[in-house]
Amino acid sequence: MSTKILTTSSQIQCPHFGKLNLTTKNTKIIVDGAAVMLETDVSKVFGCIFTTSAGPSPCKTVRWSGGTNRVRISGTPLLIQTSIGICYNSSQVPQGVAIIISTQMKVSAK
Repeated sequence: MSTKILTTSSQIQCPHFGKLNLTTKNTKIIVDGAAVMLETDVSKVFGCIFTTSAGPSPCKTVRWSGGTNRVRISGTPLLIQTSIGICYNSSQVPQGVAIIISTQMKVSAK
């Protein structure tokens, strides 16, 4: 089943309400005015408020998996609405899964 492709204009946040700054190395494919995100892209997180008993531990980056099976850009899978983004703090400790709030509605892929 096809699902919507993520682009740099998609809205995504960490589980602690930090916003992702979506950038990509893709310069070839644009959908609805925004670059398509790749599975190899690493997103930066801003404004995460997560705190542990040891003190502040905000999410800093998100690494992705579960991109497209069939559609690729230069051999790299695209990110889609069902992709999984794991949020990491500055020590690279996983802190939860990114929440995809919205994406473009024109193009789908498998």
